[in-house]
Amino acid sequence: MNEILPIVAGLLVGLLLGGLKPARRAPLGVTLAVVLGSLATIITGEYRIGWEFLLIDIPLVGVASVVSYLGARALRVRLTRPTEG
Repeated sequence: MNEILPIVAGLLVGLLLGGLKPARRAPLGVTLAVVLGSLATIITGEYRIGWEFLLIDIPLVGVASVVSYLGARALRVRLTRPTEG
């Protein structure tokens, strides 16, 4: 249940990255993954168990953002492709 916060944060980051210039996507994506993954660990209280949860939450935000970005990009391409016929 505690992993919902980093996944949702990653999905939102991926959607945000789609509107940026290509040169800014990677640096901002990595920065937001670290910040939001750290916040997710703190907000859910997992840091009380151990800080190694950062090693789970940060990549989880990153992977979710990549999946969201690629999914939105594929949908955009599919919707803007001219129809045959």
